[in-house]
Amino acid sequence: MTDSVYIIGASGRSGQALCRSLLADGVAVVPVVRNPDRWEATGLPGDMRIADLRSADALRAALQGATRIVSCAHARYAPAIIAASPPEATLVLLGSTRKFTRWPDAHGNGVRAGEAALMESGRNGVMLHPTMIYGAQGEDNVQRLAKLLRRLPVMPLPGGGRFLVQPIHQSDVIRCIRAALDRPGTGPDSLVIAGPEAVRYDDFVREVAAAAGLRKPWIIPFPLGLLIRAAGLTKHVTALPRVRPEEIRRLVEDKAFDIGPMRQMLGVEPISLAEGLALTFPPSHEY
Repeated sequence: MTDSVYIIGASGRSGQALCRSLLADGVAVVPVVRNPDRWEATGLPGDMRIADLRSADALRAALQGATRIVSCAHARYAPAIIAASPPEATLVLLGSTRKFTRWPDAHGNGVRAGEAALMESGRNGVMLHPTMIYGAQGEDNVQRLAKLLRRLPVMPLPGGGRFLVQPIHQSDVIRCIRAALDRPGTGPDSLVIAGPEAVRYDDFVREVAAAAGLRKPWIIPFPLGLLIRAAGLTKHVTALPRVRPEEIRRLVEDKAFDIGPMRQMLGVEPISLAEGLALTFPPSHEY
């Protein structure tokens, strides 16, 4: 019988998607959550454990007996999770390609610290670093972009949108997690997971618009500084989705990655952007 998978952050977007995938294949899940009401609202079965990741004793008790653990929580909690996990357990932790940003922030620094903790632990496990995840129920990447495109006559982008992105569909993230769970024990690893190829951001915007059934956007180059200031104003405009200044700044970074290691280590071939967007924007649904 396959051991249960303990899932930290099971009530979040990636956590729920992973639970549904495992349960569909008859694999039992043990959701480890802070808010029991949020988990129960999913309607999914599972031997729920309640733990705040800031409480070492509660986390250790929640993970007692676990042999396979997935954390969908922020990578900053990796040291606590490693310390609380049974020594023989296989660990799969979610990080982020934010660790590569030229503008370090608390998010990226937390990912780097979590990765370092895993690598120094010598434990059997892997930290997966996804690029932008899209296609999850309730995610706010491409759906939010589609809402913005619906309301704006033009799309101003720094550099005209020439910088690269390589988003990964939620289904491929789940496939990568499950493949990592089934890997034979080889010690700690760190791995970027991404879509099949990088695309210019302006082309990405056009593909999102087409998939959402919107007019072809008029994209214009715009100074980065002015866009950052304009983004700060979106929190006061209820008709527009909020855009954070740090999101604009990251638009002038190329986010392109070699996924050869992902293919080799996990055996996952990610779906194309066109296929992923078709799944994200079903026909007749308005955005």
